[in-house]
Amino acid sequence: MTSVSVWVITIVILLAVLAFDLALAVKNRSKVTSTKEAGIWISVYILGAIIFGATLDTTNNPASHSEFFAGWLTEYSLSVDNVFVFIIILTKLKIDKTQAQLILLWGIIMALVLRGAFIAAGAALIHRFIAIFFVFGVFLLYTAWHLATEKAGNDEEQWKESKLIRSLRAKGASTFKIALVAVGTTDVLFALDSIPAIFGLTKDPYIVFTANAFALMGLRQLYFLLGDFLNRLIYLSKGLSIILGFIGIKLIIEAFHGIGIHEIFGVHIPEVSLAVSLGVIGSALGVTTLISLAVTSNRN
Repeated sequence: MTSVSVWVITIVILLAVLAFDLALAVKNRSKVTSTKEAGIWISVYILGAIIFGATLDTTNNPASHSEFFAGWLTEYSLSVDNVFVFIIILTKLKIDKTQAQLILLWGIIMALVLRGAFIAAGAALIHRFIAIFFVFGVFLLYTAWHLATEKAGNDEEQWKESKLIRSLRAKGASTFKIALVAVGTTDVLFALDSIPAIFGLTKDPYIVFTANAFALMGLRQLYFLLGDFLNRLIYLSKGLSIILGFIGIKLIIEAFHGIGIHEIFGVHIPEVSLAVSLGVIGSALGVTTLISLAVTSNRN
């Protein structure tokens, strides 16, 4: 179990990074983030995640490195899907890219706080009731099926104004406030998929939290870096459906083992290793990205 001091140090460093990013967003609020600047910051965040994962303490958990990278890769791929929806939200609300700086960052901070609460609740449930993995697994399988049956490139259907947004609009709330609430609440909805998914890869709350934190870092810059390029990743949702479906099955398998059922009709229920998980996640993302780019390049 991770010590309280390590948690405190991690959270303090995370808050310092977020404060610095917020200061940059405020300073540069009157201009659009350049592709070069966004690329540099994303590279810094990715390098930071790699260094963090490679230096994790393995004393209590020998698989901590693999668990972190599997979780971070899964959460990062889901975060890229978040950016699709962020673009749609800010475009529909006619938010200028100079205003998008603060909206995205505040939305990410809100999401990180709420995800922290989800992670704490999820860890407590798993500790007391391992069979909750059946619920998580079935939910991920449903989400995977929903993503798999979506029409490729039909991202406009991923976000529609909720009753909360319509209520704020009716009360005369500013467009900035509406966009901020929309981004924050949308990311919470994404967390309903991502938190169960990462618990299927590791049960360590510290790894779950840090993988989510590193996945959320840089989303503001990713929004400006990718822009129209995201529209070419038309099959990303298919890759995510494969990942979530795989993890859903893995969760159900772990639930059976957790309640003491290791065979069904005399057939041993296999255990899925982290190496297999990393292979499936990497392959699904790599193949669907290459197919997306190949198909969209032929359209040009």
